Amino acid sequence: MSTAPLAPRSVVAARLRQARQLRGLSQREAGVRMGLDKDTASARISRYESESMAISLESLFELARALDVPAAYLLAATPAMADAILSLGSQSEPQQEALATVLYALIRLPASQRKALAKSIVDAASRVKP
Repeated sequence: MSTAPLAPRSVVAARLRQARQLRGLSQREAGVRMGLDKDTASARISRYESESMAISLESLFELARALDVPAAYLLAATPAMADAILSLGSQSEPQQEALATVLYALIRLPASQRKALAKSIVDAASRVKP
């Protein structure tokens, strides 16, 4: 039995809160960065996060820019998808293209090969010093 999909406002609210906290910003700071008046910025961001106000597409893109995250991150329905978008978004465009090609090839493999290859990549990455 599958779970019901999250409502769009819930998805954006959760990702907005996460991105804002990831960047260490208050609601007011996030709002000011997206171009809102300092006197109303906190209230507007609070309304988005509490799901009491829908965000326009234009505002979503401004907010993503202000939080330095891809706009798709704010729309990611699952934490894993959000993490993948954030990771991919931190790379240069040529690197994004290369990684997308690798991901496409990886998902085309049979599940057992994909699992073994993914494990070897994760194991190798864990041995790399940060």
